[in-house]
Amino acid sequence: MRLNELSNNPGSRKTRKRIGRGPGSGKGGTCGRGHKGQKSRSGVSLLGFEGGQMPLYRRLPKRGFSNPFRKEYVEINLGFLQKIIEAGKLDPSTPVNETSLKAAGLIKKCRHGVKLLAKGDIKSKLTIEVAGASKAAIAAVEKAGGKVVIGKAEPPKIAIKAKSKAGKDKAKAAKSKAGKDKAKAESGLKTDGQAKDKS
Repeated sequence: MRLNELSNNPGSRKTRKRIGRGPGSGKGGTCGRGHKGQKSRSGVSLLGFEGGQMPLYRRLPKRGFSNPFRKEYVEINLGFLQKIIEAGKLDPSTPVNETSLKAAGLIKKCRHGVKLLAKGDIKSKLTIEVAGASKAAIAAVEKAGGKVVIGKAEPPKIAIKAKSKAGKDKAKAAKSKAGKDKAKAESGLKTDGQAKDKS
């Protein structure tokens, strides 16, 4: 053994932590002690603050519009359907709809239905039930001997309100008539129904 081969036992001496030697070391700046004041408090955000001048996110103009009532369809192309049928995942003799597509594992989340598009070629004779379809897709399916059934749209809210109002008025009229007949019976007078029976 030589003197230059002598060394300490592993783990007997720990390397000194060199602090304050720049940001590249990971221990520069505050040297691992953290911040004082506002930056040491939770719930305070300084992101976007530019010393009091108008910040960038407020200087830039707003653009666009996000429609909260938009319809989100799952788009299916004719060429994709043909490939799936040839692969044996769909039976062309049964109607192709949202349920069959989910069962085949072709679509997962479907909020407002399936929309059929005309990209690709269709050779199989299919009955396709979807929420919407392009004119070219409908023409291509009909040319192959199939048909496209578009789902019925939901009735407008105004019609529903009018219908419910008419039902309420009818119920109110029937109730008032029953009340009048009861009052006549209690007072000893003949009701409309009794008078008709007697005649």
